[in-house]
Amino acid sequence: MQGKIAIEEHFAYDSPDADTARRLEHADSWAETARRLVDFHDLRLKDMDATGIEYAILSLNAPAVQMILEPKEAIEAARRYNDFLAEQVAKRPDRLGGFAALPMQDPEAAAAELTRCVKDLGFPGALVNGFTQKHVPDSVIYYDGPEYRPFWACVEALEVPFYMHPRTAVYERAQPYEGHPWLFSSAWGFAVETSLHVLRLIGSCLFDEYPRLQIVIGHLGERIPYDMWRLDHRIKTIPAGYPARKPMSAYLRANVHITTSGNFSDSTFRCAIAEMGIERILFALDYPMEVMADGANWFDNTPVLTEAERLKIGRTNTIRLFKLPLAA
Repeated sequence: MQGKIAIEEHFAYDSPDADTARRLEHADSWAETARRLVDFHDLRLKDMDATGIEYAILSLNAPAVQMILEPKEAIEAARRYNDFLAEQVAKRPDRLGGFAALPMQDPEAAAAELTRCVKDLGFPGALVNGFTQKHVPDSVIYYDGPEYRPFWACVEALEVPFYMHPRTAVYERAQPYEGHPWLFSSAWGFAVETSLHVLRLIGSCLFDEYPRLQIVIGHLGERIPYDMWRLDHRIKTIPAGYPARKPMSAYLRANVHITTSGNFSDSTFRCAIAEMGIERILFALDYPMEVMADGANWFDNTPVLTEAERLKIGRTNTIRLFKLPLAA
């Protein structure tokens, strides 16, 4: 399919950060991945041309700002990263867009930076790399707390989506993975962290308070679609004070979109479509953590989709959600 739009495509500001390097240091493809993370207008665009991708929205590789312990430093770094991304996008606005990186250590500053990125830099939304750390390394802060409500009000008022991207667990809290490093990051741990965070947001009544808010998660839903029925069933069967007005599945189908990033499986795709619906799914690759041709070729040829459905997921759903200035 020509004209695809990809929306979980990463870059590194200077060189891949220490956490990314640690996760991939044993991978044979690490050198190539690192080279492509810092490339914007050569390898990336050539790969896009070769795979029928017209436009990509870029985001800072994880965990980036979310691992900076001091709020002032995080605020300064987010602004620096976003200005850098805006400069790169300005060189090829016909091919590239940008997601704002946000200093979630300070909810008020995060709202201000998102507002600047949307109104001044023209970014169509934000991508945040999961929970944030603050002051001490052994800290994990999720965004369902009351201190983040003004931030979410800002996101809803700006009418831009918020992409919740995975990150690895804090090492000091990763005891369940001891002796099993292959489970720690993207193979399993990413989905655990992200799915828990999204379900916490739902359970905090966030979408009752801000019903127009739209969250995006990758990897065909971080395994949530597979368990949507059971989530509703067990919460109803064993009451434990669940406070939201609707079942979790209702919010997932009204306030969450999922992408195909890094999960190129027909059977998983069928489940995601059955649970979420075609209108709630968007094309993404997870480049350069994934090879662009692998994901694009799978999407272009999967028998799961009709051609009309392929066009929706590959292009028109994304144009509508992010209000992109591209022809549908």
